[in-house]
Amino acid sequence: MTDLAYMRHSTDKQTDARQRHALAALLAAGSPVFEDPATSSRVLSLRRAGFTALLNAASVGDTIRIADAARLYRSVADILALRPVLIRRGLHLRVESGLLSGIDLASDDPGTKMMVSVLAAVLEFQRDMISENTREGVAAAEASGKTLGRPAAVSADAAGRIVAAYHDGTAVKALARQHDVAPRTIRRVLDAAGARAPDQNPNGLVDGVGDDRVAAADRMEITLDVPGLIADHLRDVGDAEVRAALDDGHIVRRGQGHSVRLSAPATLHRNLLAQSGGLADAGPAERKAYRVYAARIATAETA
Repeated sequence: MTDLAYMRHSTDKQTDARQRHALAALLAAGSPVFEDPATSSRVLSLRRAGFTALLNAASVGDTIRIADAARLYRSVADILALRPVLIRRGLHLRVESGLLSGIDLASDDPGTKMMVSVLAAVLEFQRDMISENTREGVAAAEASGKTLGRPAAVSADAAGRIVAAYHDGTAVKALARQHDVAPRTIRRVLDAAGARAPDQNPNGLVDGVGDDRVAAADRMEITLDVPGLIADHLRDVGDAEVRAALDDGHIVRRGQGHSVRLSAPATLHRNLLAQSGGLADAGPAERKAYRVYAARIATAETA
C-alpha cells in the first residue's frame, strides 16, 4: 500500500508552499508526488495530466493524499465523475488537514457520498463567487472612470502628435525612437485612431474574388496552443461554445505554465481571441499571452 501525494495550484503566480507544508511528513518519507501546476480548478481532475499520471501509477489499495479538497476537485460534476473511478480501482482518498482528515473520501457508502457532494457544492459556490466578485469589481472600477492596467505609454497629446506625424510620412520606427517607446506602442496608437490602413489580404483575394476559398479556409481546422492565461480567463467569461472547446482541448505543460492544444476552425480561434480581448490591456503576462495567441492565429491563417 503506497501513499501518493497530489498538488495543484491555479496560476503561475501561486505556489504550492502551503500544500507542501501540509504534506511535509509524506514528502520527507519519499512518497511519490504528482503535480498539476498552473491548472484551473475548472479543468476536471480526470482531464489533468498530473492526476492522470497518478492514476496510471497507482495500484489497488493505494491512498491519494491531498492538502485540502479544493486542490483536487471544486465542483459537484468533478467529484461525481471522480469517485466511481477511485472506487473501481480500489483507491483511497484522504485530506491531510481539517475536519475531513480522518475520512476516506472515496469510501463507497451513502453517508460519505452525501458529505462529499455537499462539500463539492460549497467549493463550487466559493469559486463562482470569487469569479463574480472579480467581474463586479472590474465593472465598478470602469464605471467610476478608473483606468485599469498599467498607465498608457504615451499621453493623449503625444498620441495626437504621433498620428499627425504619421500622416505626414514619418515611419513607425522613427516615431518609436522619437517618443522612446517600442514600435508596437506606436502601432497601437495609430490603430486606435484608425490611422493605419488595413493589412493586405494574406490570401491575395481582393473585391470578393475567391470568397469560396476564404470560407473553406475558415472551416478548415487548425491546431494551435491557447496560452493558459487566456484559457483560464475564458473558462470564467467565455460563452458556452468557447468553454466546451477548451474542455475538449489537450493540456500541454511548459515549466510552471501550461497551454491548451486546440484543434478547431479558424473562426472559433478568432472567437476565442475576441472574447479574451480584455486581456490586451491587462497585466504584462496577460498582454503577452494575448499577443502570442493573436500571432499564432495570424501565422496559421496566412499559411
